[in-house]
Amino acid sequence: MPAAALVLAAFAVACVPAGSALASARWPRRSPAAAIVLWQALGLGWGLAAIGALVGLGAADARSGVASGAFALASRVLSRGQATTGTQRLLAGTLGLRLLALSAGLVLLLLLCWVTVAAFAAVLRARRRQRMLLSLLAHGDPKVPGALVVDHPAATAYCVPGLRSCIVISAGALDLLDQAELAAVLAHERAHLRERHDLVLLPFTALLRAFRWSAVACEAHAAVALLVEMLADDRALRHRPARELATALLRVGAAGGVRAPTGALAIADDEADGQVAARVSRLLRPPPRLPRPALILVAVVAVATVAIPAAFLTLPF
Repeated sequence: MPAAALVLAAFAVACVPAGSALASARWPRRSPAAAIVLWQALGLGWGLAAIGALVGLGAADARSGVASGAFALASRVLSRGQATTGTQRLLAGTLGLRLLALSAGLVLLLLLCWVTVAAFAAVLRARRRQRMLLSLLAHGDPKVPGALVVDHPAATAYCVPGLRSCIVISAGALDLLDQAELAAVLAHERAHLRERHDLVLLPFTALLRAFRWSAVACEAHAAVALLVEMLADDRALRHRPARELATALLRVGAAGGVRAPTGALAIADDEADGQVAARVSRLLRPPPRLPRPALILVAVVAVATVAIPAAFLTLPF
């Protein structure tokens, strides 16, 4: 087995327990931005390593002409009767395995590209429908300047990112929250829109679409979704006190806030009670930020996670 392909395969396998360990770690809540960067690097590094390992195994010795001339060699050997039955089977099996590995690598590459494009297209369609409905049903309200209000009894608030971004708050949320809590909610949603957290979450949504059966893919999506919300909480705290946002989360969560539309980011989701509790606990009892050396270490690990498989991809297989 070629050394470069072997290292890439081992790296791709190692990314799986590394993802599980990162999902269960506590330190990401101390610095959500750094943890998100590490998650992105881990996903990209796994993709490069997995595709590179499969393609490398399939194209082994291609630069020396072995793989490229394999079919011609097999044809000559078999036609001249120069090989035993066992040798013939071994040669055919080797070629079959290489073709299988090469095909699997190309399929994985196409799958990852396809699900990413499909996820992005689905989000765009959902947002287009959402904006059309909002143009018919939503209206402004002086209690929430710059936001749209929909007449729905359930308490919810979410943002619709994009070129024509908007913040949506239900009438139920207006009745439930006081003015200070509404201001904290608006600050949270504006942070989502300003920093385009939807684009941060999109690759992990696509990964989940491709590997719904994978526990690590589910853990990665849930972890990054929580970190995105915590990051928006941190940005909101620059403008509003923590207690206002915490009480708003508790009120909306207790009221059973409805799930946000596809492509939107909600202040609290009916399927994320554990996330709401974690965010409220973090707001009221903020953990210490990661020290600078730890942040530098995370940055170095993130760069290495992408650079290592990228470097081995340049080596001859």
